[in-house]
Amino acid sequence: MLGVAGPALAHNVLVSSNPLAGSSVETGPATITLTFDQPVNGGPGLNAVSVVSPDGGHWEGVGEPTVRDNVVTAQLRPLGPAGEYTVSYRILSADGHPVTESLKFTLTKAGSGTPAPASEIAAANPAATSTAGGTADGGGGVPIWVWILGAVVLLGGGVFLALRGGVKEDSR
Repeated sequence: MLGVAGPALAHNVLVSSNPLAGSSVETGPATITLTFDQPVNGGPGLNAVSVVSPDGGHWEGVGEPTVRDNVVTAQLRPLGPAGEYTVSYRILSADGHPVTESLKFTLTKAGSGTPAPASEIAAANPAATSTAGGTADGGGGVPIWVWILGAVVLLGGGVFLALRGGVKEDSR
């Protein structure tokens, strides 16, 4: 064996949500709760949650989501129209990479709330307006598979040279 494998680093995975992904609720929740398989890194500007109604209105409350270990909680405004709501989130994973995903739930009975003005959402949570179009790997930098492939090629080249015995000297 050439080496010992270290612990695998993996992005956080959503294991539960309230409301549940794909569920139908009669009354709008006051908060969105996202539970992950690993702790989430917390701090100003690191995590964002947005909630968008079928008509494009934003329903997230003022302020950033709170992080407690592996649970992220975001306050909501009272919901408005009935229909499918999209919860988009961006968190800073335990391994230091951003994770951006979304889930949907359906409000079956219209509420009486009004959506947040765009200026309020941008000022309170600037990242919330950009979460819907992101990618799970953060959308920037070199993908991890490129680094892994490079390491495998270098390791393979080293093994090849070691087994080959190096360069033979010319006999004169």
